[in-house]
Amino acid sequence: MTMNFSEKKKLAYLEGYISVFLNLGLFFLKFLVGRKVGSVAMVADAWHTLSDTLTSIVVIIGFWLASKPADKEHVFGHGKAESVASVIIGTLLAVVAGNFFYESIRRLIHHQAMKFSELAILVFAISSLIKEGLAQFSFWAGKKADSASLRADGWHHRSDAIASILIVFGALFSRKAWWLDGIMGLGVSILILQASLEIIRHSASYLIGESPPQDKVYRVSASVREEFPELEGIHHLHVHNYGDHTEVTAHLKVPGNMPVDRAHVIATRVEELMKNEFNGDVTIHVEPEKHGEEEDS
Repeated sequence: MTMNFSEKKKLAYLEGYISVFLNLGLFFLKFLVGRKVGSVAMVADAWHTLSDTLTSIVVIIGFWLASKPADKEHVFGHGKAESVASVIIGTLLAVVAGNFFYESIRRLIHHQAMKFSELAILVFAISSLIKEGLAQFSFWAGKKADSASLRADGWHHRSDAIASILIVFGALFSRKAWWLDGIMGLGVSILILQASLEIIRHSASYLIGESPPQDKVYRVSASVREEFPELEGIHHLHVHNYGDHTEVTAHLKVPGNMPVDRAHVIATRVEELMKNEFNGDVTIHVEPEKHGEEEDS
C-alpha cells in the first residue's frame, strides 16, 4: 500500500530521531572508553560518529521543508526539498568513501597494523552491530516511503558499521595479515562511492526533471485513441513531480471543425485517464488541427 506524504514524514522523523539518539550514545561510549584506554584513534572515531548525526538531521530538515505548503514563491509546494537532502547526503557519503580510500592506501604504504585493547575492540564490535541495525532500519524505511534520502542515510550508517568491523578484523588478524585492513578498506570505499554516486545521480535527475515512463504514455494514448477515434493525437505530454504532488500537462489535438462542447467532453475524459495513470493534477490544452497541417510529433 502506497504511503501518503504525512505517513512518510512521520517515518522519516522516526528514523532521523532514532539515528541521532543512537549516534550520540555511541559518541559518548567511544569517547569515554577511548579516554580510559588512552586510544587516540577511538577518540577520533567518536567525533566521527558524532558528525554522523549531521546526515540524519539533514533527513529531518529535508522532510520538514518538503512538508511546507505551497506559497506565492513556490506554487507547487516544497516537495523537491527531500531530493535536495538526498544529494547532500550522497555528497557526504562520497566524502566518506574518499576518506576510506585515503586511509586504506596510507595503511598499505606504511605497513600499518591495527592495535587496540580488548575493551576497545568490544566497543567497536558493539558499534558495528548498532550501526548495521540502523542501516537495515533506514533501508526498510526508505523502501516503504520510497525515499532516496532515507536510503542514503542507510548507506551512511552501513559505512560506519563497515569501518568499525574493519577495525575489529584488523586488530584481531594484524599479526598474520597486516595488509588485510587496507585491502578490505579499498574494496569498501569503492562500494560506498558507487552507492553515493547512484544516490546523487537518481536525486539530481529527479530535480532536473525526467520524462514520463513510456509505458504509461503508450497506455494513455492507446486508451484515448480507442475511446475517441476522431482525435488527431496527444503530444507535449509532460509530468512534473514535486514530492507528494504531481502536475501533468498535455496537448490534445482535435479536428478543426469539432464543436467546442464535444472537445471539452473529450478533454475532461482524457484528464480522468491521465489522473488515474499518473496520480496527479492534469491540465489539457485543446489544439484544433488545421486542414493540411502536418501532425506535431
